[in-house]
Amino acid sequence: MLTSFARSALTALACLGLSACATTDSATAQATPAPEASLANRTVKTENGLLQGTSGKVEGVSVFKGIPFAAPPVGELRWEQPQPAANWNGVRQADSWGDSCVQNPAPQRFPVNSATDMPDSPGMSEDCLYLNVWTPASEADANLPVMVWLYGGAYNEGGGSSPFSQGDQLAKKGVVVVTFNYRVGSLGFFAHPELTAASPDGASGNQAMGDAIAALQWVHDNIAAFGGDPSRVTIFGESAGAAMNGALAGAPPAEGLITRVISESGDWMGLNIAPMVPREAAEQRSLAAAEEKLGTTSLAALRALPAEEVFAAIPGQGMIIDGRIVPEDLSITFADGRQLKVDVLTGSNEDEGSFTGLFGPPATLESWNQGEGFRWGDQVELGRAAYPVSTDAEAQAMATQPFGDNMSWLHHQFAKYQADLGQNAYHYWFRHDPPYDEGRPNLGAAHTGEIPYVFDNLCAPRTFPGGSSVEQMCGNPEEEAFADLVSQYWVNFAATGNPNGPGLPQWPEVDAVPAGKVMVLDGAETGVGDWISPAKVELYDALFEDKVAAPLGIAD
Repeated sequence: MLTSFARSALTALACLGLSACATTDSATAQATPAPEASLANRTVKTENGLLQGTSGKVEGVSVFKGIPFAAPPVGELRWEQPQPAANWNGVRQADSWGDSCVQNPAPQRFPVNSATDMPDSPGMSEDCLYLNVWTPASEADANLPVMVWLYGGAYNEGGGSSPFSQGDQLAKKGVVVVTFNYRVGSLGFFAHPELTAASPDGASGNQAMGDAIAALQWVHDNIAAFGGDPSRVTIFGESAGAAMNGALAGAPPAEGLITRVISESGDWMGLNIAPMVPREAAEQRSLAAAEEKLGTTSLAALRALPAEEVFAAIPGQGMIIDGRIVPEDLSITFADGRQLKVDVLTGSNEDEGSFTGLFGPPATLESWNQGEGFRWGDQVELGRAAYPVSTDAEAQAMATQPFGDNMSWLHHQFAKYQADLGQNAYHYWFRHDPPYDEGRPNLGAAHTGEIPYVFDNLCAPRTFPGGSSVEQMCGNPEEEAFADLVSQYWVNFAATGNPNGPGLPQWPEVDAVPAGKVMVLDGAETGVGDWISPAKVELYDALFEDKVAAPLGIAD
């Protein structure tokens, strides 16, 4: 069995340390000379001004870094939805990253934060709304499909410059790749009554979602100059980024800006079956935290404080029903078929919950049984049938499985909703186990495990929590072949709405997969295979009814 790994936010459960990460990736660290026809040798005209890019890490690929897509959200613009970027005179050199948004470096017990703590990481500030473009185009009229990445990081960290998500390898397959920064933590997910009162929509919160829409508007208006096709824009992302993508698929302001959606390990409900948080509840959390930690609830007073102090004191609320971008719980929107008519490719990893075993004592039969009411609510009998446990060893083996099984159910539901609209819809289960270095926890096909394969960046440093081996994967022919397969599926989908292509195992649409089966991504074993058991499907059907459908009045 081969394997996989990686995602967004911290970085080095995969490496032996920061220096090891940097050294291991040195084979691709140097930019290659730009061919004569490369856009890196020319100025590119955008609506805000002229840009001069540079050569990427792969021959024929040009990269344009640090392009402002909105005004700096500072001062009176802190917590406002993004405003237009200013124009500039002359030629702007797009050869260095813009600052990452304010966030915490990784705690000492975790790997480094790949957005802020790498040797070549940019600075960090509130002035952070910048994007980056990788293009293989030699002419502006190349009309290539566009892929826009939204990073994960629990809504609290991440950046568009993280090494594992740099777009050179994808771009050489014939797409234009865009990454961007969005505000995180309480600077990017913050609802407040004064913001709500000042909004013409009676809305506040989800500033980061607004950043995503502003970046997509920039893509719509400018990407043709980089050889991209604005009518073929695919957003793709993992964990928190995948949840935002799922929400954008139901967000009215995203209409006309996206054609396709790829969600890896998350959808609008987050990572588990749950209703969305209403704005009013988020506002009360903001006020309580601000009063307790900062001694004020005044918006003006909070804006006058240093961004780092606000970030540290007030927890970010994550994605909520804000009243504008997300006007209602999106489970209602999707159940009623009022979401955007976009194609989807969506899925998760077999061992999504394996990292949870790193925290706390191992599960026992006693602790498993004590927690069944919390896990299953009124569906304890279905939970027991789906996860039979009678010994400590079985409890320990079973403890991390519901996290991933529940997530796989979510993604299957997302795909079915889009198929019901008549859109192309594909569902996967990533089961590829990557190699892990000796002394590192072997987390299997972990949360973030697919990212190195999606970007075909096996030599890049990893992100929490996966931690697969850079040394054993970089240059490994089998791993490289699997990365080529996965990334080609993603590129094909972005180009046509169909991941299939010459030499790839056939991937049927979700409605064409037999009951109990799923498209499995697993090295040489890639193809249609077994999915979670019927007993688990019955359990998660019932939990969705109890937790979401019944409280929200969603009819079966």
